[in-house]
Amino acid sequence: MSFADLGLSDELLKAVTDAGYTEPTPIQASAIPSVLMMRDLIGIAQTGTGKTAAFVLPMIDILSHGRSRARMPRSLILEPTRELAAQVAENFEKYGAGTKLSMALLIGGVSMGDQIKALEKGVDVLIATPGRLMDLFGRGNILLTGCSMLVIDEADRMLDMGFIPDIEEICTKLPKQRQTLLFSATMPPPIKKLADKFLDNPKMIEVSRPASTNLNIKQFLVPVSGNAMKKREALRQLLGQDEVRNAIIFCNRKTTVRELNKSLKKHGFKAGEIHGDMEQAQRIAELDLFKDGKINILVASDVAARGLDIKGVSHVFNFDAPWHPDDYVHRIGRTGRGGATGIAYTLITSEDAENIQNIEKLTGQKIDRLDLGAAAEAETPAATAASEEPRRGRRDRTTRGEGRRDRSARAPVAEAAPEVVEAPAAVEEPRRQPRQERRPEPEFAPPPRRDIRPDGGRRPRRDERDDGPDDGWNGPIPEFLKAVIGG
Repeated sequence: MSFADLGLSDELLKAVTDAGYTEPTPIQASAIPSVLMMRDLIGIAQTGTGKTAAFVLPMIDILSHGRSRARMPRSLILEPTRELAAQVAENFEKYGAGTKLSMALLIGGVSMGDQIKALEKGVDVLIATPGRLMDLFGRGNILLTGCSMLVIDEADRMLDMGFIPDIEEICTKLPKQRQTLLFSATMPPPIKKLADKFLDNPKMIEVSRPASTNLNIKQFLVPVSGNAMKKREALRQLLGQDEVRNAIIFCNRKTTVRELNKSLKKHGFKAGEIHGDMEQAQRIAELDLFKDGKINILVASDVAARGLDIKGVSHVFNFDAPWHPDDYVHRIGRTGRGGATGIAYTLITSEDAENIQNIEKLTGQKIDRLDLGAAAEAETPAATAASEEPRRGRRDRTTRGEGRRDRSARAPVAEAAPEVVEAPAAVEEPRRQPRQERRPEPEFAPPPRRDIRPDGGRRPRRDERDDGPDDGWNGPIPEFLKAVIGG
């Protein structure tokens, strides 16, 4: 099947051909005709299968007829992260270059003034993250009553990031008569509930089992015993392989991303980082460096795990085993995209046993274990011999047993005593007595100590004095109490 068989316009087919694509992926072949027929749709496919083009291409053809109005977008695409939203915008610019469709990108981290100006001119396609969209809607800069198409992309990621309440509120602001498309790699119960509530008799397209991984990706678990230093050593050993052209390394925490990137740079790797604490301009700059090949290692948090389409990523490394099994599917999906092959390594410790069990249960496959210790042991003898050779040249180190054997072997030689030449007796010099410095006499004599009696003895302390019987008093019993206690 070719794109010409899907019912797309000639202008759009030319744009697809110019982009270098000839055959649609399974999700594209199944979804595009249904979207062109204005049906609601639920698309489930593993990451890296071309879900973005599955809704971008038919939307361009549908929206090519019509006219936009100020502050009233004709279509809305919701994305969970800024990077995904920017990527979808790039797809619209690439495929819609021959059309007059206008587009606006509403994401955080950039100036709100430029976004408001774009909305006031009127846009055909509005690509937004839920937070910035709700912010501008609350300010009265957007009217959603003219939106006839809604796309909820990466719905399971929306769920993980807590955006489902915002999406439900946004859906209530849209016209009831609209076309809604929902795309996701997994289908947890909350997403199923969202689809049942806001989609009208949707067509279900499932080109792979939910949460399945790409068969073109070789997966390995790498057991590591020890602390973070041992994990870094194992990671550097894996990165040193010849087949690692470029790689994305995922960490669970933003602090780990920063520390690992710093460590890799210290060891001579061309690395960069991307995480949620960075400004949007910095994140875009790091991604551009990675895409242009100026750095070949990108250390990232899960902000880069969903939907980023970077061609030619040969390896994915999970420095930390993901807490959520769904994240594993999305992380390793950054490699092996577009029919290419890829390799994914996950460094694990004894604490990750439950996480790995959940991942294997979700994906329905047993992941192979890779023992780096066996390879290291094979290299150890040669490396040890090479490292010890210069040491022996400097100093002959022997074990205690060898030392004893050497002494016993030399003992007979020592029996033939050589001629002894008496040395002249050394004249013993008298030892100098240490000089004692006299302390100066004090100008005023210190006051006499109160605990010293005139005869030289020590006066007893207060608690040592015998003040009479221990009746709870430090002195004799008063007369007025004697009558009371019978004393």
